[in-house]
Amino acid sequence: MQSLKAWSSGALLRELLEPSGLYPRRRPLKRPTAASLLGDYAAARVWAAELVAAVGPFSLETAEVGRTTIGSNQLPAAAVFASVDDEIGFAGKAKDAARFVGLAEGLRALDAAFRGWALRRPLQLLELDADALTAARVALWLRDFPEPGVYVRQLSLPGVHTKFIENHRKVIGELVEALRPDAGRTGVESADETLPSAPAEPGSLLGQIAARTPAARFAARHGFLHQPELVRFRALDNDVPLLGEARDLTVTAEAFSTLRLPVKTVIVTENLVNFLALPERPEALAIYGAGYGFSSLRDAGWLRNCEVLYWGDLDTHGFRILDELRAVHPHVVSVLMDEATLLAHRDVWGSEPSPSRAVLTRLTAEESALYAALGSNTYGPSVRLEQELIRWDWALERLAVGRNRNA
Repeated sequence: MQSLKAWSSGALLRELLEPSGLYPRRRPLKRPTAASLLGDYAAARVWAAELVAAVGPFSLETAEVGRTTIGSNQLPAAAVFASVDDEIGFAGKAKDAARFVGLAEGLRALDAAFRGWALRRPLQLLELDADALTAARVALWLRDFPEPGVYVRQLSLPGVHTKFIENHRKVIGELVEALRPDAGRTGVESADETLPSAPAEPGSLLGQIAARTPAARFAARHGFLHQPELVRFRALDNDVPLLGEARDLTVTAEAFSTLRLPVKTVIVTENLVNFLALPERPEALAIYGAGYGFSSLRDAGWLRNCEVLYWGDLDTHGFRILDELRAVHPHVVSVLMDEATLLAHRDVWGSEPSPSRAVLTRLTAEESALYAALGSNTYGPSVRLEQELIRWDWALERLAVGRNRNA
């Protein structure tokens, strides 16, 4: 239905804020042809009767059909809405529209410059609801204090906390841009448009060094302090000197990049229990990857002189993380991310909620084939094998292959 499409595109909501002069608006109807009248005249009569019965939010225009075949028939040709309110009511969205107008007025009361953002993002404004007004207050504060020089945790605004800003940094960035004097020329889409709007992961930091992550770029752009990126690692060889008797350490990425350790092999794993359970191995170190974000390893040039093994989940995102890690250290070798491992653990397969569709250019031929097979549901719908579900004897045997190869 054209009215629902107009609602879903945001056009009807924009019309409420900025009338276009298009109303009364004519919405053409796909009416029966003369041939269809011949084939099923009763169905055409029912269709026309239903439209006539629905008249109220709209009026009907009719057109003659079938004069030379079945005889002259006047059938509905277009629905005409006198106002946008009538069309919104017909679409069943009157309550949502009223809420939108209230939210837009709330934004305008904070600053008239937010009107442009509401016109560009009407459906997002509805989705955010009162959070949009909170985000606007953050944007106003950032306008008034462009270089706060504090951590987001120190921001004292009602209803605003670190997680709120992490989860809404994209819209906050857009609202800040809307307040700029040249926003009318540049639009509200700034560099912040590249920031993902997905909720922050548990335990994430708002910012990280060198503004490499979206959160760190947000912090740097708006003058917040941001915490350094951290690396957790564990010595798998008791003869490798770390810090006294400590074998499991967390340091800043900057400190990690300066290490000079007598290790030949580094194993990166995404699962904490696997990280803790990796067995002793001569001249070896384990790193807890904890998902995307290998910028922490970018400046650790000493890793280029090590064999680096990556053990991630056997799913599309596992391969995407591998691909990103190779952007930092191209010589990384994957382990336990092969078809044999996948097929040997059918009994513990799970389902990946949102498989990656990204084009990955740093995988080997075998890895690319498996990534493509997982993405195309060759083994079943969105199959995934989480690394912690791989049998430990199977894992140890394959991890030992790398050790024997380099003995």
